[in-house]
Amino acid sequence: MSILIVVNNPDRWPLRIPGVDLVGARSYLTDGSYSERRGVTVFNLCRSYGYQSLGYYVSLLAEARGHRPQPSIATIQDMKLQAVVRIRSEDLGDLMQRSLAPIQSGEFVLSIYFGRSIAQRYRRLALQLFNQFQAPLLRARFQRGEEGWQLQSIGPIPANDIPDSHKEFIAQAAGEYFANRRFSPRRRQEARYDLAILVDPDEAHPPSDARALQRFVRAADAVGLGTELITKDDYGRIAEFDALFIRRTTAVNHYTYSFARRAAAAGLVVIDDPQSIVRCANKVYLHELLERHEVRIPKTVVVHSHNVHQVAAELGLPCVLKQPDSSFSQGVSKVTDRAQLEAELERLLEQSELVIAQEYVPTEFDWRVGVFDRKPLYACRYYMARHHWQIIRHAAGRSTSGKVDALPLELVPRRIIRTAVRAANLIGDGLDGVDVKQSGRRSDVIEVNDNPNIDAGYEDKVLGQELYRRIMSTFLERIERKKSRDGAAGRA
Repeated sequence: MSILIVVNNPDRWPLRIPGVDLVGARSYLTDGSYSERRGVTVFNLCRSYGYQSLGYYVSLLAEARGHRPQPSIATIQDMKLQAVVRIRSEDLGDLMQRSLAPIQSGEFVLSIYFGRSIAQRYRRLALQLFNQFQAPLLRARFQRGEEGWQLQSIGPIPANDIPDSHKEFIAQAAGEYFANRRFSPRRRQEARYDLAILVDPDEAHPPSDARALQRFVRAADAVGLGTELITKDDYGRIAEFDALFIRRTTAVNHYTYSFARRAAAAGLVVIDDPQSIVRCANKVYLHELLERHEVRIPKTVVVHSHNVHQVAAELGLPCVLKQPDSSFSQGVSKVTDRAQLEAELERLLEQSELVIAQEYVPTEFDWRVGVFDRKPLYACRYYMARHHWQIIRHAAGRSTSGKVDALPLELVPRRIIRTAVRAANLIGDGLDGVDVKQSGRRSDVIEVNDNPNIDAGYEDKVLGQELYRRIMSTFLERIERKKSRDGAAGRA
C-alpha cells in the first residue's frame, strides 16, 4: 500500500517525511494517473475541507477511486455536527475528566498530530479522539461546565495555522505513525488484500493463543492476505483494511462491538459481524431464538422478579443460573437448595431484568462443534474440570480446565453435527462454536458462541494448518465477492 500526503501547495509545505509521496491537491484531482493507482491511503492535509473546496474534493474523489482518505467525507461532515461530536465524545467521558482535571481554566484547546499530543499527559485522550475523528491534524476545544469537561468542537488544523514550534514534533509524529504501520514493501507487493486481526495482549483467556495467531497469519499470507495484529488503540484505522477478524472475547457493551460496527459500516468483511455478536452475547435472546425454531435445549425458565417462585417447581434442584452475558463459565452457577437459589437470583436480578435458569444435565463432557460459513469445521469434546461440574473452574483467582479431545467430524455422532449446524445457521454465516450436551439420545444445545476458541494443539489437532487455511480462504473469497459486487454497482 502506498501513502500520499495531499496539500494545497507542496512548495510551501514545511514538512518532509521519508518514504511518503507529497502531492499537490490539484495534481491529485486532475492527473489521471492517480485515479488508476490501487492500494493507496490518502492523508488529506489541505487548508480547508469546506463544501466543494479542494480539500473536500480530495477526500470525495479518493473514496470514488477506491483509495482510503483521511479524513473521509463522513468524518468531515461529522466534525461539523455538534450532535455527533457530543455523542462520539460520550465514550470518552471518564478519560476526558481524568486527563483535564488538573487544568484550572474553564477552557482548553488540544492539538492532535497523527494521534499524538505534544504533552505526554494528554497522550491517551489525543489517541482516542483521533480514533473517533480520524484526520491527521486535529484541534479539539473543551469547556468546563457544571457536569465537568465537555468537548465543544473538533476540527482540522489548517496547514498555515501550525505553530513553528510544533513542526518538528509533527514531522516526528508522522514519521513514527507511518513507521509503526504494516507497510513492509515485500509483503505489500505480495498481498492482494489487507486483513486486520483484533487481539488483546492482556486478555487472560483469549479465543486464540499466540501460536494459533501465528498460524492464522501464515495461512493468510499463503492465500495472499497481508495481515496485521491490531489492538483497541487502532480503532481509527479500520478503514485501511479489507477485512477484520476479531480474536478477542466479544460483548455488546464493549469495544469489540464498536470495532465490528465500524468495520461493517466501512464495507469490510467482518468476522464476527455485529449482528452475530448481538445474537450470541445474550442468553435470553438465544433461548427465544432456539426455542422458536424448535432447536432442542435443556428445560429453561426466563426468570424475572414476578416468577422467581416458579423456578424450583419447574426445573427441580439442583439447577443452573446464568447471567445473560456470561462467558467462559463465568456468570454461571449451580444452586442446590432453595436458600441458595433465592439468594443467587436476587443477586443476578439486581444486574439484569431477566436471567436464565436451566435444568442441570450432568455429563462427562460437552461437545463443541465449530461451524464456519454454515458448515462444520471442527469438533471437540470438552471434559469437565477435575472435581467440578463445568469445563472451566474459577477459584481463588485461578482457572483450571478439563482436557480437550479433538475428533474427526466423521467420528462425531451425526445428530450432534446436525443440531450444531442448525443452531449456528440461525446466527449467521460467521465463525461460531456450538456447545451440545449429549445425554442418552438427547442432544441439547447449551449455547452458541461467536468468536469460539481456536488454540494451537487443541481445536486444530485434527486439521492442523488446514483449519487456518480454510478460514483465511473464506475471507479471501468474501473479499473478492464484495469487491466484484462493489465494482459492478459502480459501473451500473
